[in-house]
Amino acid sequence: MDTISRENNSLLPMGGVIIGAVALILGGYAAVSLSKVNRTLAQQADKVAKIDDIASQVGSAAAASDKAARDITTLQNSTQAAVNQLGTELATLDEKVKHMEEAHAARAVGKGAKGGGEPAVAGPGEYIVKPGDTGSKIARANGCTLSDLMSVNAGVTWTHLKVGEKLKLPEKK
Repeated sequence: MDTISRENNSLLPMGGVIIGAVALILGGYAAVSLSKVNRTLAQQADKVAKIDDIASQVGSAAAASDKAARDITTLQNSTQAAVNQLGTELATLDEKVKHMEEAHAARAVGKGAKGGGEPAVAGPGEYIVKPGDTGSKIARANGCTLSDLMSVNAGVTWTHLKVGEKLKLPEKK
């Protein structure tokens, strides 16, 4: 019995040593691999922190952009309101100037603006009213006074000249 038990027992410790050595090698390999994984994880954690910082900066930039867009809209609205008010004021001033021109022309007609007191006589020419024309503009462009132009065109409403309306031009002396 001695012989039989020695033969069976002699391989068993040898197998245990071989299995232990293999386990030791596998454990060492696992420790090295775990170390590499820990380093990679630490590097990835730094990258994630940087990404979080960038995300917060993007959020701040988006908020600043939204505020700038609101400010621009407010500025556009206030500018439009100012332009509208300016247009109203210009229209009022234009009406006042027209009334002043008419009053001046009426005084000139009443005083007889021609030197000799002779009334103006219609000449052979005609003028067709264009957009933006006024009595004084037409008179200047045709080398006559507004009062002469008004006297040869009785019945014309000088405050509301109509585009296409035909006016007689006074005779040049």
